[in-house]
Amino acid sequence: MLNGTISHWRQQLTGGAISPAELVEEIARAMEERNPGINAYLSWDKEAALAAAARADLSKPLGGIPIAVKDNIAMLGQPTRCASRMLENFVSPYDATAVTRLTAAGAIPFGRTNMDEFAMGSYGENSAFGETQNPAAPGHVPGGSSSGSAAAVAGGMAIAALGSDTGGSIRQPASHCGVVGIKPTYGRVSRYGLVAFASSLDQIGPITQNVEDAATILNAICGHDAKDSTSSTEPTEDFTAGLGKDIKGLRIGLPQEYLSSGNSPAVAAALEQSIRKLTDLGAEIVEISLPHAEAVVAAYYIIACAEASSNLSRFDGIRYGYRAAGTNGLDDLYSKTRETGFGPEVKRRIILGTYVLSSGFYDAYYAKAQKVRSLVAGDFAAAFEKVDLILGPVAPTSAPKLHDASMTPLQTYLADIYTIPANLAGLPGISIPTPVAEGAHPVGIQLLAPHFAETRLLQAAAALEKAFQ
Repeated sequence: MLNGTISHWRQQLTGGAISPAELVEEIARAMEERNPGINAYLSWDKEAALAAAARADLSKPLGGIPIAVKDNIAMLGQPTRCASRMLENFVSPYDATAVTRLTAAGAIPFGRTNMDEFAMGSYGENSAFGETQNPAAPGHVPGGSSSGSAAAVAGGMAIAALGSDTGGSIRQPASHCGVVGIKPTYGRVSRYGLVAFASSLDQIGPITQNVEDAATILNAICGHDAKDSTSSTEPTEDFTAGLGKDIKGLRIGLPQEYLSSGNSPAVAAALEQSIRKLTDLGAEIVEISLPHAEAVVAAYYIIACAEASSNLSRFDGIRYGYRAAGTNGLDDLYSKTRETGFGPEVKRRIILGTYVLSSGFYDAYYAKAQKVRSLVAGDFAAAFEKVDLILGPVAPTSAPKLHDASMTPLQTYLADIYTIPANLAGLPGISIPTPVAEGAHPVGIQLLAPHFAETRLLQAAAALEKAFQ
């Protein structure tokens, strides 16, 4: 099992205790030993990683550090399947900007991590290539859709990983697996090379072992990109600058809507513990309200499914990807390709998205959901006039059991109730693991910040992380 944070391995590399090639070999051995029981990786190319290790520049911030990459983020010459039969044989002809920037910072992108198909799911059970197991809670889900990235880091098979977050898909698996996951402000990280699920919601971010590692990776991947029309021109900053500073006087909002009786006892206890620790650190807890909190799930799934219906229409069996055999005419080709190429959850969301965009229903559903989205953003804007950050759960419960037959699709959608608002409003959010009793399943706590306030967010997260130790 691989142990050690980015800073640990950087010290080992620069001190000559280990070479980049030897570190790649260490990770490859961990993959070979542990991945068959966890299924965090769909593939890895050790030879390509060793070639990159031979060129590694140890003077760079991530010099020689292998980092796993979610299967919906393009890597030149490597499969980019989105965990779907539709793209089973697709090999990317280019790197995503996030991967290019990791490489420029000296990192070695290594391994394609499992995920819910086309990033649609909360539990890691929807991959066409088998579900991911939770190494921190055997027999339970790892969370989704960045299931493989979180499981690889938690399971000692990756130092750190990239994921993507559309409605909580970084933060929720980080919570269930007991690691750190951050979704940056929408536009902070280029989406060029990220296979789109819902274009107005998707954002790439890191899953790491601690807050410092998350800040280090954000330093590498953030910044404007002319290839992405949604990329922000906001100047980048050193996200590690606030680490280690105290948070005395920081005002942290606690939404009354998040003190739900629907939270499990473990989640309620984690929230109470976090409030006590933050108070001990000198922060002021301020009760706030997010009046439209109960409408976020409905608005999100209408918007996300509508955008998915549009984005996934490109997979038609004509231009690239899977093509069904034995078809009779164009309509039959479209129908059979999409019927056999997509899994049940993807088809469910395409159907819902097509329905809400159809004539007669657009105004009743999609247009109304966009109005709710504006109201949700307004709730946060009003809250951040009173507070600096917002505290809340990541999910209502710890990781549910795999293949829980009692869970309906609607119940699984509700698992994202606390993470969805940040995507609707475009806010940055982070999941930090809380201390739990021996044998108990991991529970994460979430902090949200105003747009482009990642440095403040990471400062508070690091202080809370240290208080938990």
